Amino acid sequence: MNLYELETYLNKLLNISKFRDYGPNGLQVEGKVEVRKIITGVTASQPLLDAAVGLGADAILVHHGYFWKNEASVIRGMKKRRIATLLKHDISLFGYHLPLDAHPELGNNAQLAKLLGIQVDGVMDERELQGVGNVGSLPEPQTLKAFGKQVADVLGREPLLIAGGDKPIQRIAWCSGGAQSYIQQAFGLGVDAYLSGEVSEHTVHSARENGIHYIAAGHHATERYGIKALGEHLSAQFGLEHIFLDLDNPV
Repeated sequence: MNLYELETYLNKLLNISKFRDYGPNGLQVEGKVEVRKIITGVTASQPLLDAAVGLGADAILVHHGYFWKNEASVIRGMKKRRIATLLKHDISLFGYHLPLDAHPELGNNAQLAKLLGIQVDGVMDERELQGVGNVGSLPEPQTLKAFGKQVADVLGREPLLIAGGDKPIQRIAWCSGGAQSYIQQAFGLGVDAYLSGEVSEHTVHSARENGIHYIAAGHHATERYGIKALGEHLSAQFGLEHIFLDLDNPV
């Protein structure tokens, strides 16, 4: 497949022009024009790049790419080594951040709902949160402990559970990654629980004092599934060879 046709397709599919993001979405480093094999992963770390080189990848697609706002603009150290690897081996890098969180079918939050058996009723806040984050319902009410076990079984990682009382969970909001601060919007929606990837000191107080359960299920663990689903979609749509690499990250 032609690289620029792939770029156009992905940018349209993920509707990147809709989002005000923390970095550029789309083709971040340009490689060879012909794309046959793609590697997907959560973050464009050096181990992911090295594995992609060994597998003969033409392009890498990630959720966490490069050139974030407020980072140093010089190319040196870790950034230099990463970009040098891509350029040396003529491998393209695509990064999709908020657009991949928000996509209603392939996105991180949509995939989490599918895996955890949550019925999606809508987005948390279309205007302020740009449609990133969802609200929905569990098929049956569950205790925080029971739902936490389900999350652990599905994601392969023990979540941190912060109880906001002793009520069961049925209505729930969620947003993958580092969206713990959205607990305030979740509380405003009247849900029983909010799930995200990370936790901050103030999140604990917000949960306890507002009476809303909080589940910190892991940044990496909650953001594996969107990029994997995107790679599988491209493979089915265009016949590209696709390999998803899940490199361990305990956070």
